[in-house]
Amino acid sequence: MKTPEELYKQRKEAFVSNLTGGSITEINLVTAIAPVTYIVFAILQSRLRLFASYGPAQIALDFILSCGAVLLATTLYSAQPILLNILALSPAVLIYLTTPKPASRVTKPKPVSKATKPNNAGTDDPLPKKAFITVYRGSMMVITCVAILAVDFHIFPRRFAKVENWGTSLMDLGVGSFVFSSGVVSARTVVKQHLATSGTNSVSFSVRMKTAMRSSLPLLVLGFVRLAMVKGVDYAEHVTEYGVHWNFFFTLGFLPPFVALLQSIPTGKANPTTIYVVLSLLVVGGYQIVLKTTELEEYVLIGDRHKYGILGMNKEGASSFAGYLAIFLAGMASGTYVLPRDPAANPKQSKMLKTMVGMALFWIVTFFGATEYWGLGIGISRRLANLPYFLWINAFNTAQLVGFYLIERLFLGKKQVQAADEKEAYTFAVPKVLHAFNRNGLAIFLVANLLTGLVNVSLKTLDTGRAASMGVLTAYMAVITAVALLLDYKDLNIKL
Repeated sequence: MKTPEELYKQRKEAFVSNLTGGSITEINLVTAIAPVTYIVFAILQSRLRLFASYGPAQIALDFILSCGAVLLATTLYSAQPILLNILALSPAVLIYLTTPKPASRVTKPKPVSKATKPNNAGTDDPLPKKAFITVYRGSMMVITCVAILAVDFHIFPRRFAKVENWGTSLMDLGVGSFVFSSGVVSARTVVKQHLATSGTNSVSFSVRMKTAMRSSLPLLVLGFVRLAMVKGVDYAEHVTEYGVHWNFFFTLGFLPPFVALLQSIPTGKANPTTIYVVLSLLVVGGYQIVLKTTELEEYVLIGDRHKYGILGMNKEGASSFAGYLAIFLAGMASGTYVLPRDPAANPKQSKMLKTMVGMALFWIVTFFGATEYWGLGIGISRRLANLPYFLWINAFNTAQLVGFYLIERLFLGKKQVQAADEKEAYTFAVPKVLHAFNRNGLAIFLVANLLTGLVNVSLKTLDTGRAASMGVLTAYMAVITAVALLLDYKDLNIKL
């Protein structure tokens, strides 16, 4: 006879198994809360200068906008995302229509002497900090942190949890978006090298691989630590997610060396955006061909897990890695055009915006071509990380980047032009909570994983009511936000 603990573990595993997901339209409406709350922030900041100083009231309001709204969108308002977006936006629209613009006060730039001019990196940096990228990555991290614990409560709809085989869900989108956004910021090195060497491949393979291994090692260590902890406490596992031993940290850890390997391919002076788009398509295209022309797809979905030893036991993680590698490369492609300086003050004149819109349309059109009946008609599978999943992740994230860019430029752009320097403009345009989440994203993700484990071993989440569930989730996000803000206040960058 099974013990109560064993029975509860079975319930937990069944709670996240054999799910079919929901519609992409609903996912888009739920995740729209992130750009909507950024519009609210932008109006409050541009019209009322509400976050010009940052005290307890501003911290509380920032937390409500950046984290509380996401929590509501994925729980209490999960069935009414349009209503939540309207409720969030309405007061801001009223303020925008009734409050006159503050009087323009152009800050006189400080005189720069010849002796100090070379060190003025604030105006000469070809890769300045950009508010819309920080907000995009910070929002993605907030949604991820909310979902990884909320999924263990009944208040989080099952259609938002990871799909078993075929379909789409909010958490499926989150996993791919995490990898894509990591690729975006990883492109900094590529862009710097391209600008410094006029496109020639000057970094040796050995140096590139050593750098990649230094990035990989901490992530792989975290993967083994998580594996030991999960097995040590007999934690409920969804084995078909990645496999018996594999976890997301292993996927992240194996990415850098494979990217370094692909970067060793001679490309001459080709445009880096083109290079990484082509590389991503070659990787995912080759992988999709293998899935369809061999028995790999069937084996991953229904094959005997014990047939090929440890590789077979982790067939989902090993197979899907190719898809995540392609997503990472596509993220790097986006990084090559969103990270460099955009000299245009008017969005209509922005070459970068035209590239962003063009790439978003490219991924959207190819996504429909791969999934619709008039096209290839292939199903979406996060478990396989197949071609349609790759295209969905790219389409969503490139469209999000366009949306956040337009919000920043339309609502906050004028004030940024008047700012004394780029740091002032950036600070004005970014919610401090999202800045903190983005600054130490991987460390915050690790803290969220640890807290998720702590809550699950301390509380029977499946037996927790709605009010108690919201209390736990709110406290959990408050702790994570406090850690993020504390690290930012102490000016600490934790690199994993």
